Amino acid sequence: MPSSRPAAPVDSVIFEARRALALLAHERLCAAYGAPFPFFSDKDPLSELISALLSHRTKNTDSHRAYQQLRATFPTWEAVRDAPTIDVQRALSACTWPEQKAPRIQAVLLEISRRCGDENLPPCSLDFLADRPIPEARAWLESITGVGPKTSAATLLFSTLRLPAMPVDSHHHRVAQRLGLIGPKVGEGPAHALLAALLPPEWTAQQVYDHHEALMFHGQKCCFFHSPACGRCVMLDVCPVGQLAVGNE
Repeated sequence: MPSSRPAAPVDSVIFEARRALALLAHERLCAAYGAPFPFFSDKDPLSELISALLSHRTKNTDSHRAYQQLRATFPTWEAVRDAPTIDVQRALSACTWPEQKAPRIQAVLLEISRRCGDENLPPCSLDFLADRPIPEARAWLESITGVGPKTSAATLLFSTLRLPAMPVDSHHHRVAQRLGLIGPKVGEGPAHALLAALLPPEWTAQQVYDHHEALMFHGQKCCFFHSPACGRCVMLDVCPVGQLAVGNE
């Protein structure tokens, strides 16, 4: 006898399946890579924002060196903002494209100063974002030219604010795409909202951080861009890409 209960919309069914898969990935990958993970940064949110801008398409070691050199050269962020651009560029020589990042960082600092009331004042601390809902805080940051979803999430999560906003880097994105948590044509930017929606809204910053780090580690240590190690992947039984790869061996 056919059921009288209406079928769930296809989109709803897909969403719930992806949410269940995201939670399974969280459980397995956190166990595999040793969560909970200690936060790697204790920067204030403005400093974390600048650090994130420096990290764009730059190795972590190089962006860290550039950040340290910038802080050693200029005593305050307003000094960075007001310095001759060539001096800021020299301080950023360790990172890629310092000639682009120097004026961009100065423009970001100037814009933050203007929004805080007066361009002659020091940039605000950004601590006020702690009192705003995460979507509002992210929108505020992303309305600044050069600040995208990954940078806004990193600023909120990695800094001393410790707000549960999830960044998606290239490794995280690749793992999510291969598992089927997002579609094959979804880019890193749009993936932020889609992947964040799969996580329980009550999750703490530590849980969101663990989720991001676990998927990132998996991309770095197993789910490589070229020749992923599918045979030893803890997600193989639920990964369509991995099953296809192993089946073709």
